[in-house]
Amino acid sequence: MAGEKGLLSALSTAGFVFSVFLVSSSLFFERWKQFVTVLLFWFFFTEKRYRFLYMVMATLPRDVRSVGKFLLTLSQFYYWKLRGGGVAAIFLRNVRNHPNKIAFRCEDKSWTYQEVEDQSNQVANYFKSQGVARGETVGLMMENRPEVVILWLGLVKLGSVVAMINNNQRGDILSHSIQSGECKRVICGTELVEALLEILPRWPQLVVYTTGPLRKDLPGSTHLDQVLPLSPSTPLPQEIAKTAMNDTFLLIYTSGTTGLPKAAKMNHARCFMMVRGIYNMMWMSSDDVVYDTLPLYHTAGGVLGVGQALLNGLTVVIRSKFSVTNFWTDCIKYDCTVAQYIGEMCRFLLAGPERPEQTAHKVRLIIGNGLRPQIWSAFTERFRIRDVGEFYGSTEGNCNMINTENKVGAVGFLPWFAPLLNPYYLVKADPETNEPIRDTNGLCIICKDGEAGILTGVVKKVHPFSQFTGYADKKATEKKILRSVFKEGDEYFNSGDILVKDEHGYFYFRDRTGDTFRWRGENVATSEV
Repeated sequence: MAGEKGLLSALSTAGFVFSVFLVSSSLFFERWKQFVTVLLFWFFFTEKRYRFLYMVMATLPRDVRSVGKFLLTLSQFYYWKLRGGGVAAIFLRNVRNHPNKIAFRCEDKSWTYQEVEDQSNQVANYFKSQGVARGETVGLMMENRPEVVILWLGLVKLGSVVAMINNNQRGDILSHSIQSGECKRVICGTELVEALLEILPRWPQLVVYTTGPLRKDLPGSTHLDQVLPLSPSTPLPQEIAKTAMNDTFLLIYTSGTTGLPKAAKMNHARCFMMVRGIYNMMWMSSDDVVYDTLPLYHTAGGVLGVGQALLNGLTVVIRSKFSVTNFWTDCIKYDCTVAQYIGEMCRFLLAGPERPEQTAHKVRLIIGNGLRPQIWSAFTERFRIRDVGEFYGSTEGNCNMINTENKVGAVGFLPWFAPLLNPYYLVKADPETNEPIRDTNGLCIICKDGEAGILTGVVKKVHPFSQFTGYADKKATEKKILRSVFKEGDEYFNSGDILVKDEHGYFYFRDRTGDTFRWRGENVATSEV
């Protein structure tokens, strides 16, 4: 036994000396050298090395899989970045691959990929004839239906920016959204005309378009259902080719955790990384059918959901609103294999009566956030769900993660070597002010495993995973950036969310800073009420 310990000690010393020689070589980047030097010193000269080895081996399969998917997504991103054209160009590839495949279903209607392409081209050609310029913002305010996607896809082909206005906004909040998005034109579903009529006197120059059952109480507006069928479906390849991955194409209004809703910028790069990342990480395929009942004006339903059709070639079923009664019935009707959720939906479904449909479906995977640990196992067992893709993320944030391992309660994980790839850190915060605590050198303090802290992500303007595109309001953008966090001059995104990390690298959501409450699955600031 003593001989084995002596041999281990000798090997440890030799390994440390050799490692120092290696990391001193010019073949390694400076950051890698620093990281590995500290890691090796800690490993060879502390009593925790056996625990560290255990942790590495215990999480190795998970970490190898996740890094492989990370690198796959990154390589696919750079392929499309070089090709150019953004979301519209990737969608066109799917149209060419399977023009007659169903892209969207809604109630008893369906749209093939070719039909979505032709109709979105009609949108693009019409608004081009109306003088809509590249970079101009057009507001879109409609209830859930595939026409929402067709309209914004057509505008995006022109290089326009589409502001996805929340259907529930009224009065001052709706007016604020139009102003903060700098909307010159608004497309409104006729089901929401009353909300627009209330604020129109404040916006005499606003150009209004309507879609849906014809109404005559909005004089001066243009009814798109009458003019779009007359517009040519000719493609616009030259316009699409001008689009770069870093171009903003959507404004998605955050739920107002610190005040009135802010218009968060969504660029093509961020959209791709979100949609393709979840597709790869959760082992989805083009044969999957996704059930999407979430609002299309939010990122989960309107980007992650419909994006599975636009970017990945899947069929997406869109429902106007979530229904406990129809959820599993719809999944059976449309042969859905993947469904989206938020925590409230899971609670409602679990509270509903037992029905034969709840286990007769083909759904193997659900993707979303907010599934409480208290009901996680009960939900998956009752409804026979094999995999749960619980994720953490925000529309504007750069520190997103997903739980691919069915770890109950976890919102995601990071491998032990994650700082080399995409640094996220939990930093200690003052419980009274919710501001990061600084040490005597003015730098933030990293939380230990098991300690709650604010999640932060390093800001790198050129890296697709670490970009912080911010908001339409520059002042709001500045408020979300922490500077001189771990060294003078560095920048980190402040998520405003309190999380905890365990020793295996799993993260658990604990709280959200600011004066907020939950309403219909959204975070709403008390200042909005």
